[in-house]
Amino acid sequence: MDRSESGRMLSAVMASRYGHSPRDVWDSRIRSGELLLNGQSLQNDVPVGSRDVVQWRRPPWLEPAIPDQWSVVYDDGDVLVINKPSGLPVMPGGGFLQHTLSALLMEASRSARASQVPKPVHRLGRFTSGLQVCARRPQTRAGLSRQFRPEGGCRKTYLAWAKLVKGLRADQSLVVTTDVVERVHPLLGWVWGPDPFDGEPLRRRLHARSELRLLKRCDQGDLVEVAISTGRPHQIRIHLAQLGSPLLGDPLYLPQQRINAAAVPGDGGYRLHAHTLALENGLHLSCVAGSGFAPGELLLAGSQEL
Repeated sequence: MDRSESGRMLSAVMASRYGHSPRDVWDSRIRSGELLLNGQSLQNDVPVGSRDVVQWRRPPWLEPAIPDQWSVVYDDGDVLVINKPSGLPVMPGGGFLQHTLSALLMEASRSARASQVPKPVHRLGRFTSGLQVCARRPQTRAGLSRQFRPEGGCRKTYLAWAKLVKGLRADQSLVVTTDVVERVHPLLGWVWGPDPFDGEPLRRRLHARSELRLLKRCDQGDLVEVAISTGRPHQIRIHLAQLGSPLLGDPLYLPQQRINAAAVPGDGGYRLHAHTLALENGLHLSCVAGSGFAPGELLLAGSQEL
């Protein structure tokens, strides 16, 4: 402890040093025996001295279970493309460190004594399934990464189950060019979302373009194919919400351009699948969505191929 902290309660000192947890949380940790003062376990909050040594015995990090199996769509020894299952995070974040695609690829490469580890070139959302591109060589990753930028040359289509999209007909496409904007969110500070109608404060906005084509219509909503080239954060979810037709089961993006204050982008429930990919080198890939992608019994009522 520093001299300036002498005499202060331990919970207050810890909250001041480590702002990720408020004082009442540190007090709870003290009472549960997680903190030691000079090697002795504490049961109550105490004042500290300048020469005291504090240790925090942090409980083990428990990560939620994830689907850890996938099918390989393409592998030339450098570029690896898999059909990522819904529920598998690509990179660490949001409470995941080891239960991620990047960690699983590293573990598999070590077990196989491979000299190079496939690493993700881009990132699908945790609950978005489909074509996830990885590459083993750094030069290849850099080149592919440029193609995935808004000005890049790759072309992607997704399949999405959304609430009925008014004005979308089977014989014509619908182009959406509204901006993706950063809006206030009580849990995250800011979150990307649709452009609101009112005077809500915004921090940033990004141009985005999506082209929608209707594939199937049923009582519960529409199956649409969405072609994108800009690849903005949560672009498809946001553009459909902008139209008043959020993805079925989307917990964050709601009708009337509203955002659920109790949800975050990593929450699941929606149905979105990276279906096809065309790269500048002429490589064209596609993969089929899993059995859990369709709304199941919902399709039995009034399903209509278009």
